[in-house]
Amino acid sequence: MIFNSIQWRLQLWYGLILLCVLAGFGFTASQLARSQQFRLVDEELQRRLGPVDESLRTPPEARNHRPGPPGPEGFPEGPPPEEQPFPSGPERSRPNRPAGRDELPRLPPRHFTLLTRHAGLFDDSGSNSFYYVVWSRTGDELGRSTNAPPSVQKPQAVPGQNLPPRQRDIYREIIHVTPLGEISLVGRSVAPELSGLRASVGWLVVTGVVILLLGLLGGWWISSRAIRPIKSISTAAVKIAAGDLSQRIDAADTENELGRLAGVLNSTFARLESAFTRQKQFTSDAAHELRTPVSVILTQAQSTLNRERSPAEYRETIDACLRAAQRMRRLIESLLELARLDAGSEAMKLTRCDLAQSAHECIDTIRPIAETRSIRITEKLTPCYCLGDADRISQVIINLLSNAIQYSPEATEISVACQNLSGTALLSVKDQGEGIPEEDLPHIFERFYRVEKSRQAGRTGLGLAISKTLVEAMGGTIRVSSQLGVGSEFEIRFPSTQN
Repeated sequence: MIFNSIQWRLQLWYGLILLCVLAGFGFTASQLARSQQFRLVDEELQRRLGPVDESLRTPPEARNHRPGPPGPEGFPEGPPPEEQPFPSGPERSRPNRPAGRDELPRLPPRHFTLLTRHAGLFDDSGSNSFYYVVWSRTGDELGRSTNAPPSVQKPQAVPGQNLPPRQRDIYREIIHVTPLGEISLVGRSVAPELSGLRASVGWLVVTGVVILLLGLLGGWWISSRAIRPIKSISTAAVKIAAGDLSQRIDAADTENELGRLAGVLNSTFARLESAFTRQKQFTSDAAHELRTPVSVILTQAQSTLNRERSPAEYRETIDACLRAAQRMRRLIESLLELARLDAGSEAMKLTRCDLAQSAHECIDTIRPIAETRSIRITEKLTPCYCLGDADRISQVIINLLSNAIQYSPEATEISVACQNLSGTALLSVKDQGEGIPEEDLPHIFERFYRVEKSRQAGRTGLGLAISKTLVEAMGGTIRVSSQLGVGSEFEIRFPSTQN
């Protein structure tokens, strides 16, 4: 289903919203144009309703006069002095009479004639489509213009009622009802206006369709560009799931949300690749380290079982197997410790401890081993307090001292110093060995890494890796500097807690 696609959903919602906006705008614009057009027509009708009402109120004896000069659009400048239209309201029912006579109600008119000066406002010419119809209070038709359509019927109204303009087919009409009940209707054909409005609506529809199509094309282009990183993410994830960890997401625009997400995922993929590579190398190295002592044990056992041997030979075989088993035990313990540290399950008892005191105790512990090779350990220890696990700090120092003894020539010196430096508790272990080649320094803390394979017999290559993991778990750092032919120096730094 295409509607399962995010891009199609975005396009559908965008299209619906754009369609609603265009429809609302088109409807509002057409209604405003229609209202404006009919308002102009109503104003014209209202201006012609006045002369009809004036003619209806003017008595026959006042109709013989000379019309005044015509005003704009055929209307006179003003009524001549001799014309006296009937007053509206209650006074309209009685005509002017000589003073002193009783006033009698005005009889309803029996016919209607438009005043001569207003005759030009209503005719049947093509340029003038206005018409009028007048009814008496009794409902009889008093008169109509020659161009009035036959379909005009007397409206239902009560005296004095104000009726709104009405639309009847193609005719627009306004109606005036006097307080006495006479009805005047003025109208005109609005067919040209309706035709123009229909044309305007047609143009609005065509314009709206064009805008809708352009908007849909633009929305598809924008949504395609927006969804492109997601497709790239999906493609890269599929390849990574298949085992190709070198895949990365091609994110050209890294400033938007999807670009930043692609950057984060690329960083995650890089860490995954690095972790899998380390895990693969770690597994290979661990298998290699375990294979050697297992092979020793199997070889010694098979050789011994091939023939009868003396008690001394049996003892020698057992000693060889014991040494191999001890090496396996040390390796397994180191692997288990690293696994616990990686999993974060190894609890650290962080307390305020003296780094110098821990170093002094470790030196006393390992000094007898150094003396067997005539190696002298000097110490320059200043009290340095830091926050850490005293047992783990001692383990790290023992590892560094054992490593220094292992790679130092006989009758050399190992220097251990401890000092406070810029708010940092610093411990350094410096030997006078052959040093570490520069190309090996970046890898010295990697697991199972050995600088000189021929000089590593009996060692697992995990001591420095464990030391680095422990120091970083306590919030410290460890680094090494070395110079060939001069020696190496390891430095441990912890944040100082001196008072």
